[in-house]
Amino acid sequence: MTKLDCNVVNCSYNADNCCRRTDIQVEGTQAKTSSETCCGSFAPKGCGCQSCHTTDVKKDTTVSCEACECKFNEDHACHAGHIGISGGHADSSRETECGSFVCSC
Repeated sequence: MTKLDCNVVNCSYNADNCCRRTDIQVEGTQAKTSSETCCGSFAPKGCGCQSCHTTDVKKDTTVSCEACECKFNEDHACHAGHIGISGGHADSSRETECGSFVCSC
């Protein structure tokens, strides 16, 4: 599992820079930079998502990763010890990014 810090305060899953989800999806199949990635699990505040209401918040998260060129991606799973999802006041997943992306190209 990967330690996850998230500063996307407009996401329903965000709780004190942690994620209420036990897993997230990082997208960006063709990404060469972190700005070409995004958190596919983003859900805007007020979405009514069932798992948004859990109070069990942990830093350890399973991260599925579609960013094939990232050096931490092994078989579509992130193997970084720690990642940060950024996007501050994002209104959609495309306004988020994996700040820990490192291109292996």
